[in-house]
Amino acid sequence: MASIKTNKLIALAVKPGLLISMLGVALTGCEAPLNLEGIEEEKTKSVRRTDQFQAVAANGHALVAVGNDGLILRSPADSLKWQRQSIDIQSSFVDIAACPDQRFVALSMDKQVWQSVDNGASWQASELPTPEDLLDLTCAPDNSVWVVGSFSTVLHSKDQGKTWQENTLNEDAMLTGIQFLDASTAIMTGEFGVVSRSNDGGQSWNPPSYIPNDFYTQTAFFTDANTGWVGGLSGQILYTDDGGENWTKQPTPTESPIYGFYQSGTRLFAFGDHSTVLEYTGSDWARVNSQGRPVYLRDAIQLSNGELLFAGGAGSLFTLDIQSGDTTQLSKK
Repeated sequence: MASIKTNKLIALAVKPGLLISMLGVALTGCEAPLNLEGIEEEKTKSVRRTDQFQAVAANGHALVAVGNDGLILRSPADSLKWQRQSIDIQSSFVDIAACPDQRFVALSMDKQVWQSVDNGASWQASELPTPEDLLDLTCAPDNSVWVVGSFSTVLHSKDQGKTWQENTLNEDAMLTGIQFLDASTAIMTGEFGVVSRSNDGGQSWNPPSYIPNDFYTQTAFFTDANTGWVGGLSGQILYTDDGGENWTKQPTPTESPIYGFYQSGTRLFAFGDHSTVLEYTGSDWARVNSQGRPVYLRDAIQLSNGELLFAGGAGSLFTLDIQSGDTTQLSKK
């Protein structure tokens, strides 16, 4: 499942009156002792409040979540016991995927693709030969790695990152997602409502069609070449049953941006900012009683026990019990 990765900035506002009071305290020479115990305690945790997760993936043996400042968390697939590691890079990870051959591949903002063949224990990087900004990656059924980004750029490697081939739709638009439906069919979506399909495994791409009103696609999910959904700002979800030629807006009970979709069996979920979780009813979207903290949820994966694991802002790794009906809740892991 493809999805756009959005960096979150936290702004701290200081009221003028409070600032004057603080200056007054400083001028009188009164200085409270600095308590570092909480900071040091936070550093000992595998998951921290400063973590901003962008994506999570599983290969049957391990779970791996990635985020800001080179952050990587990994856990055995059958038990959530997170181990923390940080790659020494100057930027953040924006996406991760598990390939059919069980490799993990991750994309960082400094135009590098990282690969792990030992369930996330160690990583090797390859530089992407492009000046464009890159936002999303996936693995195709043949284990080739695909990356998309600005100026409708798409790159792929069939030799585990040793060499890369670059293509473009020649549209001045940011591609925000790429999804392979099978070995032949792939769909890319992005800025200004761009939708383009390949019928030959990504070797060539159809001229783009466009979602109306310059819709900015934050995330997209297709179940087949004709049937798909896109999510965007203000809780908007649009649906197509003709491969993106026409789109219908579906009612949602939220104004929060939608950042991802996840299918579990016959059930389809959407999720986004403010711990928003929705379930598709067949014609519209109903809110799931998640009862989570008001943080953004960026990605999801299903665990072996059937629960959904969500990764998001402020160190959020939550599980959602989708089997418990009205008592469904997000629980911190």
